[in-house]
Amino acid sequence: MDATGQKSNVNVKLRSFSKSLPMSLLLAREAVMNRFRSSLNLFNITEQQWRVLRALSSIAEIEVMELAKVTYLLAPSLSRILRDMEVRKLIERRQAPDDLRRSLISISPSGLKLIDAVAPYSEGIYGEITETFGRQNMELLQQLLKELTDRMNALPPLAVGSDELSGDISQIVGGNARGRPRFARQKPAA
Repeated sequence: MDATGQKSNVNVKLRSFSKSLPMSLLLAREAVMNRFRSSLNLFNITEQQWRVLRALSSIAEIEVMELAKVTYLLAPSLSRILRDMEVRKLIERRQAPDDLRRSLISISPSGLKLIDAVAPYSEGIYGEITETFGRQNMELLQQLLKELTDRMNALPPLAVGSDELSGDISQIVGGNARGRPRFARQKPAA
């Protein structure tokens, strides 16, 4: 619908927005994370910090770039997160002996203590979700999500080039195909 309440004319029939797989996954993630956020707030940690602590709690130490991969965090974001966590003494960092440019990260005793404090809340929430959704449904969901992930990762990369765009669409897209369009700055009126 446009601003006047009229349906817009789209030439290609798209599936209903409510049937969009990315949106369905995002809505499910938000519904689940809403259950966890209050306990994370209680302990003054972000979702990303909790993700890092959980990953670190099961290993001795890990290189920063590998930690970024396993936590699905972008390296610049992880760098900031680790800096904050290091200030709070939740993690420890040391240089890799074979390459002083690389850092190795491990969870600190304080980080482990925090995991132990949050764990009962987290497990309680998992229990509530499992009870609400059903144990079999949870197991099936985990299985289906793993299968979807494995199958999507097995597909060859999808490469679509800008040469496939028509002239009028190329003008709409502009030279920067991602992110915010770049507009020339206008001088303020005198």
